[in-house]
Amino acid sequence: MSEREQQRRSPGPYQIVERLQVFGEDISGEQLRYHRKRVLVSKSFTFDAAHHLHDYEGKCKNLHGHTYEVVFGLSAIPSANGIAVDFGEIKQIWKEEIETYLDHRYLNETLPLMNTTAENMVVWIYEQMEDALASERYAHLEARTEFVRLFETPTSYAEARREWMER
Repeated sequence: MSEREQQRRSPGPYQIVERLQVFGEDISGEQLRYHRKRVLVSKSFTFDAAHHLHDYEGKCKNLHGHTYEVVFGLSAIPSANGIAVDFGEIKQIWKEEIETYLDHRYLNETLPLMNTTAENMVVWIYEQMEDALASERYAHLEARTEFVRLFETPTSYAEARREWMER
């Protein structure tokens, strides 16, 4: 075993990189993908919005706002370069297909007619992500939505999962 291989396998606690790995010399294209197993990648976003609830006796019947957090869990089999779903593509879908209906909006007006509960909204968000992934633009990802989690507050959320949506 060469000295370089020994260093790579058992680096000291504070080793300085002597030379960056070079594609085509130190690693080949065939080595980029370590496996062909489905993996989940997750990305979260925040948005601010106002809403009120219908047919509800509590303070949420009044117009009020939240800083929501939405967490997407998407799965795919890594492509030849070892990436299952690029985080940048998740962000692009969020920005172009979903966020525009939610951020700094009055949700009762911009979403389909529904009571704007976290439980209803998380299913709508799940459907938007699935529709985007199935579109011609993103079909090459061969990704699927495994879950969407919508936090209404830092400690309260609703979740939609693939197995529940397919029933």
